[in-house]
Amino acid sequence: MQYLPNILFAIVLVLGIGFFTMNIRKIIRNIKLGKDVDRSDKKQERLKNMIMIALGQSKMVKRPLSGFLHIVVYIGFIIINIEVLEIIIDGLFGTHRVFLGVLGEDFYGFLIGTFEILAALVFIAVVIFWLRRNVSNIKRFLSKEMKGWPKNDGNYILYFEMVLMTLFLVMNATDVSFQQAGIGNSISQFIVPLFDGFSPESLHTIERSAWWIHILGILVFLNYLYYSKHLHILLAFPNTYYANLNPKGQFNNLESVTNEVKLMMDPDADPYAMPAEGEEEAVPEKFGASDVADLNWVQLMNSYTCTECGRCTSSCPANLTGKELSPRNIMMKTRDRLEEVGRNIDENKGTFVDDGKQLLNDYISPEELWACTSCNACVEECPVNIDPLSIIMDMRRYLVMEESAAPQELNMMMTNIENNGAPWQYNQQDRLNWANEE
Repeated sequence: MQYLPNILFAIVLVLGIGFFTMNIRKIIRNIKLGKDVDRSDKKQERLKNMIMIALGQSKMVKRPLSGFLHIVVYIGFIIINIEVLEIIIDGLFGTHRVFLGVLGEDFYGFLIGTFEILAALVFIAVVIFWLRRNVSNIKRFLSKEMKGWPKNDGNYILYFEMVLMTLFLVMNATDVSFQQAGIGNSISQFIVPLFDGFSPESLHTIERSAWWIHILGILVFLNYLYYSKHLHILLAFPNTYYANLNPKGQFNNLESVTNEVKLMMDPDADPYAMPAEGEEEAVPEKFGASDVADLNWVQLMNSYTCTECGRCTSSCPANLTGKELSPRNIMMKTRDRLEEVGRNIDENKGTFVDDGKQLLNDYISPEELWACTSCNACVEECPVNIDPLSIIMDMRRYLVMEESAAPQELNMMMTNIENNGAPWQYNQQDRLNWANEE
């Protein structure tokens, strides 16, 4: 029975990390459903972007208040959880504050004291975030796509963080030997009076309960990430590294279109040639994107990385003028469809079975796509370099090139360019007639 707590801890730890690993593998599989795209160039610039944007939070501070609070939560939560290493060792081997003997009282006291201060700051920052989301009526948190689960998800994470920070401080405050040693109890010493009159046995029970709930809470939080928008905690790093480094506004040429043009310009090519014996007829590549499998893997990773902060939508001129488009919602719908495809694959033993749905029309409407002005404001504003515009443009390409479903004004323009060499509805011979007018 002596080692029962250690055995239980090991079982919980293995189950928690195992479930997390299983879900991360699902995410990687889903991302790999996208088309290949080469982002192996400019490694130094990519590394710099990752360090500055994902680690350094450089784009977050463009909005100072929320940026500063986010940095407090980010740094505090990451640094505090260094103590999880000590908790894991203590849990597995039955020790108590094992790092105290390794690091010495002075350095260990400095670390724990710093952790306690950060825990208090994180708690305060999280409360302010909760007030901003639920009381301040900030417009970008009130959009229709933020009703229901997205709103609750944001609040659940804030509650998680409040509870974890409280448990950390209570754990230290009720650790009698730690308090008596007088090391590192920078904030917890002010909580100690709340437990005056408790017997040593009761304090020990509270300390052990807080310790267990704290580590269990961290494991639950870790596995909750899979179901939450807070996957950006992990994916912000690869997302910023593999972001598009081309100048904003520079669009790529579709390889499928290039191949078609080359075929048309090759005098020796026979477009009606039958495949050789034993060869299957090649299926023409789709122009643009109508479903998640038509997007590239970076775009799919973008959808998982989206934190639903709404900075993109709050800066979108189409959205600001009352149009249907919300760049945030484009990313959320792409993620929802990708998750649906992933569940389909799971249910059908690794194979996707056509479900009669697609990203276009079932999730994202043409109205949303054509409302976009392609100004890149959403791309510029995103704190983790997500690119909603690339998805919008790929889906527009599909509408134009596969379905001829562009708006009337655009169809007229393209017809005029084809017939007259200009967007206007008169022939080339009449284009300079204006110069003859008095």
